[in-house]
Amino acid sequence: MAFEKPEDFYQTYTAFKRYETPRLKDKHIRWFDREFWVPARCSTEMSVLELGSGTGEFLSYLKRKGVGRFHGVEQDAAAVAVMEPGLEKHVTVGDIWDFLESGNKDGPFGCVVLLDVLEHFSPGDGVRLLQAIKKVLVPGGRVIVRVPNMGSPWGGMHQFADLTHKTAFTPNSLEQLGQAAGYSALDFLAQRRGSPFRRLAEDCLHGLLSRILTTTPIVWTPNMIAVLEVKGGV
Repeated sequence: MAFEKPEDFYQTYTAFKRYETPRLKDKHIRWFDREFWVPARCSTEMSVLELGSGTGEFLSYLKRKGVGRFHGVEQDAAAVAVMEPGLEKHVTVGDIWDFLESGNKDGPFGCVVLLDVLEHFSPGDGVRLLQAIKKVLVPGGRVIVRVPNMGSPWGGMHQFADLTHKTAFTPNSLEQLGQAAGYSALDFLAQRRGSPFRRLAEDCLHGLLSRILTTTPIVWTPNMIAVLEVKGGV
């Protein structure tokens, strides 16, 4: 087995990831509500597409929320195999590019979600991916992206934890990528995790550092969420 390029490490990805069926807890519901449902202006009537759906935690969330039409695309059949039973009928097992090029015969989606996906693409392919997403997005629809945040002192723990990652993002560079693809960045959000006490402690630390440092991050957390919209809403 040769390992020369980042994508070569997909040869051992299943063993590396140790796939398990996600257990969706109430705290996960609250996290996704804050990081997706509200910024996406989601409702049960909105159709949602997740690209790179992995083991299906987010799809389980959409099902729990009562979203009527949702779909995932995942290339790794081993990840789909451990999804919550019944979710597999909402998933296309195959290449993201092939799915987007087909134009999705079932109609466009109100929101497209990429959670921990965009960093696996080169900047050029990232632009092409966002451009291709327009084919399956309704006018005025939103794209929700979550990536490691290299604008944060703590972002490296996620960015460098996977050798298949090709691009590192800060809010500024992610906005630049979006603009190149014809999107406006509406917002950048922190991915908040941990207990209320830990979040308070983090806020206090970041507040102190903001008073000391001459340059501070736009988003402090190791991961960040970006809300993108096609320029002009078309």
